[in-house]
This record gives sequence, C-alpha cells and structure tokens, in this order.
Amino acid sequence: MKKWLCVLLAMALMASFSAVVADDEDKEDKKGNDAAEKRAKIDDVAQEALDTLLDKSEGAKKLYGESYGYAVFDNLKIAFGISGGGGSGVAVAKNSGARTYMKMGTGGVGIGLGGQKYQVVFFFETEKAFTSFVEKGWKAEAGARAAAGTEGASVDTTFHNGLAIYQMTEAGLMANADISGTKYWKNKKLNGG
Repeated sequence: MKKWLCVLLAMALMASFSAVVADDEDKEDKKGNDAAEKRAKIDDVAQEALDTLLDKSEGAKKLYGESYGYAVFDNLKIAFGISGGGGSGVAVAKNSGARTYMKMGTGGVGIGLGGQKYQVVFFFETEKAFTSFVEKGWKAEAGARAAAGTEGASVDTTFHNGLAIYQMTEAGLMANADISGTKYWKNKKLNGG
C-alpha cells in the first residue's frame, strides 16, 4: 500500500511540475509574441514618420541619402509646470538593415500645461556616430534643437557632430524644437537582453 501511495504521490508531483513548466513556457511564448508585436508597431510608426519627413523635406531627403543610418522615436511629452515624457523607437543601419530598439525619456522644469505627441528623426553621418548612439546612448545637452523640417528652412541643413535631427508633431514639421534634457538608450527587453 505504501508503494502505491508513493507512486501516486510521485505521479502527482510530476504532473504538477509538468503543468508549471508548461505554464512558464506559455508565458515565455506570450512574452516573445508581445515583444514581436511591440517591435512591429515601432517599425510601422518609424517607417511612417520617416516617409512623411522625406516626402515633405528636400533637405531631409538629401541628408538621408548621405547618412550611414537613422533612428526614429515616437514620444509623448506632458507638462504641468514640470515636464516629462517618454517613448520608444528604432535605430537602423541602412546598409545591413540591422535594427536596435531603443527608449527615450525627458524631464524638465518650465512654464507649460498640456501634452504633445511627436516624432524625432535622427540621421547619422558616419558609422561611428551611429554606433556611439546605439551602444552608449545619447543625451541632448542644454540648447539642443531639432532642425526645421519645412523645405525652405532646411535648404542649408547639415550634419552637426555627425547628427541631423528633425522633429514632427501631429500638426506637421517643427522648426527649432527644443530637445534638451532628452536621453536615448537601448531597450534591453526588445533587443533580447
């Protein structure tokens, strides 16, 4: 009788263990699917923003043609005396198509009330500038500004320190948008580690 009880107990423990392992595998599959869905959504938003910018700005189109790679971020900034925001994006090496998914965050103090959704597009002049941005992250220092996006204002746009930066809102392309205090870094979850 004791043998049968031990056998039944062992079988029950094995079944329980199998159920836990199966549940963990389901959770991992779901996480993998969630990450894949998030990457796909980021890619779609980035492509749409890039297409819009290149369609509306000859200067941007020229810099894109000369660039090693680009990055596009979709951001939301909220201000109630103190401002803060966050978003996500992707950096793409043009030749290889390699993608690195990233996050951004911003904060500051100033006069303001409300929220603003916008995209920031970076063009990287060299592999070194691109790799540094992706591997080390980047922080926009005080006074950092995104370039004007309209055709007339962007005729003279050039790379500065290996970067050209554009900002677009739902209302259209913005001139001289202040991006100071914004940090960009790798999204470990979406890049697999």
